[in-house]
Amino acid sequence: MAAAVRAAECGVDVGIVDDNLSFGGQIWRGESESRISSDAVRWSERLQTASVTSLSGKRVFNQPEAGVLLAEGNDGLCELRYTSLILATGARERFLPFPGWTLPNVIGAGGLQVMVKSGLPVQGKRVIVAGTGPLLLAVAAYLHKHGAEIPIICEQVSLSALVRFGVALLSEPSKIVQGLQLKRDLAGIPFATNSWPLAARGQDTLESVTISRSGKPETIECDYLACGFHLVPNLDLQLLLGCQIRAGCVQVDEFQRTTVEKVFCAGEPNGIGGVESALVEGQIAGLAAAGDTVAARKLFGERKKSRRFARRLDQTFRLRPELKGLPSADTLVCRCEDVPYARLQRQRSWREAKLQTRCGMGPCQGRVCGPATQFLFEWAPDSVRPPVFPARVENLAVFAGGPEPVNSAVGGGLQ
Repeated sequence: MAAAVRAAECGVDVGIVDDNLSFGGQIWRGESESRISSDAVRWSERLQTASVTSLSGKRVFNQPEAGVLLAEGNDGLCELRYTSLILATGARERFLPFPGWTLPNVIGAGGLQVMVKSGLPVQGKRVIVAGTGPLLLAVAAYLHKHGAEIPIICEQVSLSALVRFGVALLSEPSKIVQGLQLKRDLAGIPFATNSWPLAARGQDTLESVTISRSGKPETIECDYLACGFHLVPNLDLQLLLGCQIRAGCVQVDEFQRTTVEKVFCAGEPNGIGGVESALVEGQIAGLAAAGDTVAARKLFGERKKSRRFARRLDQTFRLRPELKGLPSADTLVCRCEDVPYARLQRQRSWREAKLQTRCGMGPCQGRVCGPATQFLFEWAPDSVRPPVFPARVENLAVFAGGPEPVNSAVGGGLQ
């Protein structure tokens, strides 16, 4: 949104394409007007008044040639032609396998929040929130506001690491305000550091969770386990286009340009940094792609500050090595193809695991088990090939010499 608005304000032809039905990503989705943030309101209003062609509910799945993307929506195939491209693909939750993690009602922390935003009732339900990262507190506060009972929040990071993180934030008043608000929202809810889930138990659905709490096992009855181990960038499109990746992040220059000509990248793919970082990087990318590098440069100081916060996040919430011992031999790591941990232990690489066990070959295409195996076995992911998302056969036929797409290009400018 920020990239599209700032580019359009420079007078270029801009199109914004989102795979969600509404703009704003996971942060601003599904909120009522009374709860939506002032930033969301401001950027939504600017987007509505800017000269931007908006396409929602469309997912890019292939680049048949340079300067052309193919996207699929409910109304068919759409061909997107561009002279400059800004990728703002966000991030997703990282899941780590442990016994029972595939039981119904064991759900990603952010995933459960989205389900509640979409209408899932949690009034009176006992929800354990566990994993690592600031998202845990935000999710717990949201669920608590909607009537859920939170028996405990489990954070795998040590208390001393969190204290250092908090002290480092004293120079950022806005973060302190957010933290104090979360503290008020979560008053009375136990918060356990050095803690993580060991096993989820139940017959047909989740009934209880055994956690490691400062080295001691403890079993707690619950209806849901909201579990997520921080975030990982969505890099499918960047890899498809040939952007250089280093240490799990897209490499960009000072104007958010990737190593591929005329392709820019903003937000979490450059490093998990939160909404403020995404907004400033989006603005820089939009301005630079539209040719206004002078205005873009004025935002460098703000970006430097946000990237400092991103580095602190990465350092504080790194996964501890003890978590590699969570899965048992029969714990499924690839839940799409039912591949247990023991079979993967015999493999030497991600490619070999795919060939020998079909790990990563299911519907999620390695988006869940891929980051898990990177942590468990230190496997590097392979290259991405189209289609990067499931697509209809008739749409796949287009770039194989089939019929022409249903919808033509959005425009010749920025997408």
